[in-house]
Amino acid sequence: MPIAERELAEALRRGDEDAFRTLVLSHVPALRRMARLYVDETSVDDVVQETWIVVVRGIGRFEGRSALRTWIFGILVNIARRQAERDGRTIPFAPVASASERYEGGVDPDRLHHPELGRGYWPAPPSWPRDPESTALAAEAREVVTRAIGALPPAQREVITLRDVEGWPAAEVSALLGVSDVNQRTLLHRARVTVRRALEMYLND
Repeated sequence: MPIAERELAEALRRGDEDAFRTLVLSHVPALRRMARLYVDETSVDDVVQETWIVVVRGIGRFEGRSALRTWIFGILVNIARRQAERDGRTIPFAPVASASERYEGGVDPDRLHHPELGRGYWPAPPSWPRDPESTALAAEAREVVTRAIGALPPAQREVITLRDVEGWPAAEVSALLGVSDVNQRTLLHRARVTVRRALEMYLND
């Protein structure tokens, strides 16, 4: 655990209110976004509040074997999944299909071939017929992306939210969700393909 995180964890164990306030201000927006993957908006704040209660009560048991952030988000995911089950909204965590299996929402694999990076990567940024600097278009495009992410299978939705929305590194995402690095990459790739396809369809309409 980085020194800053270790010091923060120690401050929390001492009951330092400033440390707790810093932690809350740093993570509440992302925790709320993560909670929305599992529960209705009416339950989001309850899930986040319960997460902080568990953090405060359990900080003495935090051993630093994972990042503090990973530990906190792991608590939230467990609470949110239980709440989703109570609300009847749970969907089983989707297993990763084999590399040869076709899946709905994908694109022609021949399009995914970068001259330097190889297969599985887009060869170049898309060229759209509309002005990408348009504020209105940017807002509409973000909404298209948000809807596309929301329609993804649960496992893909979790991974792309953490990697591309929250900016988490791959290893931390794998640790939080309990998936292998290979599975995490596969889920992310498939999610990105589907979201990009939705964005292409919108912008080329």
